[in-house]
Amino acid sequence: MNEKRGWLRVPVNGDEVSVPDVPHLKCPACPEVVLRLGDARQLDREAIVRYRRKRGLLTAEEIRALRQRLGLTQGRLARLLGLGVNTVSRWEAGRNAQSVALDVLLRLVRDVPGSLRYLRSRAA
Repeated sequence: MNEKRGWLRVPVNGDEVSVPDVPHLKCPACPEVVLRLGDARQLDREAIVRYRRKRGLLTAEEIRALRQRLGLTQGRLARLLGLGVNTVSRWEAGRNAQSVALDVLLRLVRDVPGSLRYLRSRAA
């Protein structure tokens, strides 16, 4: 295996995201690429940042700030949106990116008066 740096593609929410300057090991005889654990984690984080930027989605920090401004726990926001308990935590930690549809819903909660009250009335 040879040490390399270069572009790698990563799937994020069904979309392929290209990330530059990724350290990796490349087999000289075949197309196999191997990443060290820390490099793989950094690649995933950078791919999610790039995906959010490309789609114009709220960042991890913006989601956290919105939730805190609304006085909600991660679990409560997840329940209001009809999501699993850990989903909001992963969004805020940058380990997953929200879908475009959920980003629109988050922006409605942020920008449209009464939308949070409506979600609360509908939540189980």
